[in-house]
Amino acid sequence: MGDAGALPAPVSPGPWKLVTLEDVSNDPSVTAYIEVADEYLGAIGYTEHGFRHANLVAHIAGSVLRRLGFDQRTVELGEIAGFMHDMGNCISREFHGVSAALLAKGALRDLRMDPREIAHVMNALGNHEEEFGTPANPVGAATIIGDKADVHHTRVRNPDPAAFDIHDRVNHAAKRSFLRVDGEARTLTLEVDIDTETSQVMEYFEIFLSRMQMCRSAAQVLDARFELVINGTRLL
Repeated sequence: MGDAGALPAPVSPGPWKLVTLEDVSNDPSVTAYIEVADEYLGAIGYTEHGFRHANLVAHIAGSVLRRLGFDQRTVELGEIAGFMHDMGNCISREFHGVSAALLAKGALRDLRMDPREIAHVMNALGNHEEEFGTPANPVGAATIIGDKADVHHTRVRNPDPAAFDIHDRVNHAAKRSFLRVDGEARTLTLEVDIDTETSQVMEYFEIFLSRMQMCRSAAQVLDARFELVINGTRLL
C-alpha cells in the first residue's frame, strides 16, 4: 500500500517524543483511568472493560493496520488508541468516547507526544461509539474494528445465568471470536461461534447490528471489506 495510508509528518521536530504503547500502558494516570472505568462498569452491570479488553483491542487494531500495509507509526498509534479507548468510562458511560479523548489529551501531552498524533488518537477515541461515531482515519477505523470484534463469554461478570440480560446472553453464548485479516484480499472477517442453546443468532443481530454496520464503514476507510461469519455461515 506504500504511504497512502500514512499520517501526516509532525509539523516540526519540536520537543516531541515517539510515544509507544509501552509508554502509555505504563503511565499511572492511564492505568488508573482504566481500572476505575472497569470498576464502575462492573458496578452498573456491564461486561468486562478492563485491561484484558484494552490489551486485546490494542492488539487487534495494530494487527489490522499492519496486515493491511500501513506504516509502523500508524500501527503504533492504532495500538495506543485501542488501549485507551474505553477509559472515559471512569467519568460516565454516557459519551465515554469523548471523555476518553479528553483524558488522553492530558496523558499524551505529559508523555510529550506530537500534537498532530495526539489529535488523531483523540479523534479515534471520540468516534468509537456506534451511537454517533464516524470512522475518519486509519487509526480510528482500526480502533472501532478492534473494539467491536471483542465479543466473548469471558467478558460476562454476572454469575447468575438466570439474571442475564440480552448483552450477557450474547456474550456468554460467544464461545469463540476471531478477526481474520487477509491483507492480499483486503478483507476483515469476524468469525463468531455462538452456542444457540444460550442465545439465538437473531439476538446477536438485535444488539450488534449497528456495531457491524460501523465496522463496514471502518473497513471502507481502510480500503478493505468487512465480513461476518457466525457458526460457519457468512451473514455479511
